[in-house]
Amino acid sequence: MTRTMIDLPDLAAMEALGARIAAAMRPGDVIALSGPLGAGKTTLARAILRAAGHAGEVPSPTFTLIEMYEALQPPVAHADFYRLEDPAEVEELGLDDYREGAVLIAEWPKRAGGFAHEPACLTIDVSFAGANAGGGRKAIVEGGADWLGRAP
Repeated sequence: MTRTMIDLPDLAAMEALGARIAAAMRPGDVIALSGPLGAGKTTLARAILRAAGHAGEVPSPTFTLIEMYEALQPPVAHADFYRLEDPAEVEELGLDDYREGAVLIAEWPKRAGGFAHEPACLTIDVSFAGANAGGGRKAIVEGGADWLGRAP
């Protein structure tokens, strides 16, 4: 799949992207969110979860590392790997158990060894649009083979 750049000038655009992703995701998918601190990874994860039907609070999993949303269809595991010092720590977390039949939203995926090699991985690099963008963002989206025809 080719890379696509999506302008995200405001929160409504971020919410719309989250809704498109939620509508397309299925069990086994990985949504890998990269970008600098404060770029909007957690905001996009929250938008995906809300669009998937979660009505409650969506805490950042920075300290818990993984938050599970089992009531959603498909279930979603939201992980933030920022605090990992070594990708081998993922095994200790039991990530494979969380992923069973679920979608994984992974913030800071490279700290967990990365997921881009998986055919069901949708990589999204969120960044600031520029100094004069008024708080706007942009996202570079690239999907693995399993995302052909359904990427946002």
